[in-house]
Amino acid sequence: MPHRPAAYPPAYREQIIALARAGRTSKELAQEFEPSEQTIRNWSFQAQADRGERPSVLTTDEREELSRLRRENRQLKVERDILGKAAAWFARESGTIPPDSSAS
Repeated sequence: MPHRPAAYPPAYREQIIALARAGRTSKELAQEFEPSEQTIRNWSFQAQADRGERPSVLTTDEREELSRLRRENRQLKVERDILGKAAAWFARESGTIPPDSSAS
């Protein structure tokens, strides 16, 4: 599944976050620039997590790793199921198990 490109370039986000850290409110920034207030608050919140200021929140790198691991886990489960079905089919074909028994 391809990764959807960000709506705003990282450099643009960083500039908005820097302005927010300098004391500008997300409302002011939303009126002056395109992103909504909530988007700017989300960016600021995630930037704080990435800087270690919010230890209970996953950093961007941790979120990306978690997503990658979840995708990998789903793929491995599919492969395991396919291998299990193939093993059962080969066992039935070779006559080592009866056709009506369940191979779990």
